[in-house]
Amino acid sequence: MTARQDTDAIRALQGLEDGRSSVRLRAALAVGTTPDARYVDKLIERCAIEPEFFVRDMLTWALTRHPVSVTLPELLREVRSERAQARSQALHTLSKIGDPHGWPAITRGLLSDADDEVARSAWRTAVVLVPEGEESGLAAVLATQLGRGERETQLSLSRALVALGEVVQPALSAATTAPDRRVRTHALATELLLRDPDAGFEFAVEEAKRVVALGGSGQEGR
Repeated sequence: MTARQDTDAIRALQGLEDGRSSVRLRAALAVGTTPDARYVDKLIERCAIEPEFFVRDMLTWALTRHPVSVTLPELLREVRSERAQARSQALHTLSKIGDPHGWPAITRGLLSDADDEVARSAWRTAVVLVPEGEESGLAAVLATQLGRGERETQLSLSRALVALGEVVQPALSAATTAPDRRVRTHALATELLLRDPDAGFEFAVEEAKRVVALGGSGQEGR
């Protein structure tokens, strides 16, 4: 690097820690525009603590601009961080990079992480990275999370399951007879979305609630 480039790099890295979100955003854009391996550690470090969503998204974009050989090992370590945001953002970045070598890091522990944001990121990333032939196993693990959380969490899980396609049907069918009413309702709603993706989540949930209230599992008449 020239002296000018070194100065620009230092300025960009300092900008990532500025108190103004607009400055951090411009710094992340600059780092992604002129990628350099020396930026990667700082980008990942910042992802773990950045409070603004739109800045985090730019940090992820900047990371995708760097060689996978540099970013992937760091991200795989970060998904094991004790900080929930670090895990969530690392998973999100892995989904954007899309490298299949990230798949082994998507553990059952992450797919059932106690933090909803981490779990949601893990579900989305798993669907992107799952190797051919392992979709059924992933569907079975995802189905263990049915009924979890509030609307946004349940919507994320339904989307992940639907994205896997018909391979999820056995896991969903089993869940429609679960003892937990929330699990049954969520499974039925997801089945409806699988059959009719245009139905809309709210409609699917209300229809599932009606079926459950009537004592059905949605399997009658199939």
